[in-house]
Amino acid sequence: MLSSLPPREREIVDILYERGASTVTEIGEALADELSGSAIRAMLKRLETKGFVVREQSEHGFVYTPSVSDKAARKSALSQVVRVFFNGSATSAAAALLGMQGEMSNSELDELEQMIAKAREGRG
Repeated sequence: MLSSLPPREREIVDILYERGASTVTEIGEALADELSGSAIRAMLKRLETKGFVVREQSEHGFVYTPSVSDKAARKSALSQVVRVFFNGSATSAAAALLGMQGEMSNSELDELEQMIAKAREGRG
């Protein structure tokens, strides 16, 4: 999904996920490198055509937002990482995350335990 985008288009979509609905000017201010408004508009048009962003008229001109919720985008990206790096095994991916336990706080580990318990309850 998002991983198929060229780097600059991906950067724009990432900005929209971070900042929410944004104008061309706001997107330009958030970009790592300076780009002209017309170049940003051209990329937004391509992203709109590809179905990654939607635009709506506002009092400040057009505002752009991602067409897919951040939750759906995260799930899609994670699914791709699991497929590519862990041979499709969610267990292997979770084990890799748990291997980073030294970087996790106790509250994060507790949260993972609660998620596992909730997932088990949902199966029954």
